[in-house]
Amino acid sequence: MWKRTARLASIAPDKSSPEATATEPRPRVVSGDCAPLHRYLEHRYADVVVLTFGQIEDLLGFALPQGARIDRAWWTPRLTPADGRPFSDAWTLAGRTATPNLLAKNVVFERKR
Repeated sequence: MWKRTARLASIAPDKSSPEATATEPRPRVVSGDCAPLHRYLEHRYADVVVLTFGQIEDLLGFALPQGARIDRAWWTPRLTPADGRPFSDAWTLAGRTATPNLLAKNVVFERKR
């Protein structure tokens, strides 16, 4: 057992070296207003979760922006961090896609495969 551990330790990169820290991806974290929705979706075992706009607002503790109710594109993942829409992190970082049904006022969050 000791030999195997020693051999693996010699293979593992030194985390203190600048090369190791520069190449390691930093995990993205959902914080702030959207964190409750992220936690909810992340801890659901079902591959498909359907929530009404009202249920989403209850989780968040505030009303969704008007754009969420009238524009399907609002539910697409943000393209750049500068576009000011952190909402999509709530489901994308939980490993899900969002498909809104604006007439039914609900969203299908489906686990990515």
